[in-house]
Amino acid sequence: MKDYASYTDEQLALLYVGGNSGAFDELLERNQKKLYSYILFVVHDPEVANDVFQETFVKVITKLQDGKYTDSGKFSFWLTRIAHNVIMDNYRHQKAAHIVEPTEGNDLNKLRSDELMDINRENEFVNTQVMNDVRRMMDQLPAPQREVVYMRFYQGLSFKEIAQITGVSINTSLGRMRYALINMRRMARQHRIQLDMEL
Repeated sequence: MKDYASYTDEQLALLYVGGNSGAFDELLERNQKKLYSYILFVVHDPEVANDVFQETFVKVITKLQDGKYTDSGKFSFWLTRIAHNVIMDNYRHQKAAHIVEPTEGNDLNKLRSDELMDINRENEFVNTQVMNDVRRMMDQLPAPQREVVYMRFYQGLSFKEIAQITGVSINTSLGRMRYALINMRRMARQHRIQLDMEL
């Protein structure tokens, strides 16, 4: 089996287009966890997330085979854009009210990385509680607002990148973030939730 460690995602995509199926396996291995986390965060249902994930990769394969990918240096960006479009198509088919209710199996605790908090146990407990409160409030946001918050804070994307992925203007992305923060502050006030992190 060939070692693809030194290849970029973009190079692997082009290798796959050239007929190397092992390159696609490597692409899937590299991107599946991050992509699935993004999808699950938006749809809040593991069953739907699995369907969206699979449909996303079917579309990726089709687009690659049809020559609809060019090396722009942003394969993961392209991948996320396809997933976003599949999610939006899924919402349209469901004719939902664009508000996704949280489910019992929704486990967003996996998004928190323990190594990011090098602090004592007492502060870690406080921070964990704050993050749990934030996640609960995010669960109540309409899907477009929750998606922008996730992309900005969990994926570290710029508003320009968010706008490109979601197919809206930068002003719309900024507006969604603004309303998300307003809604979360309102929820924090209503429930008297303290959102200060201990350092």
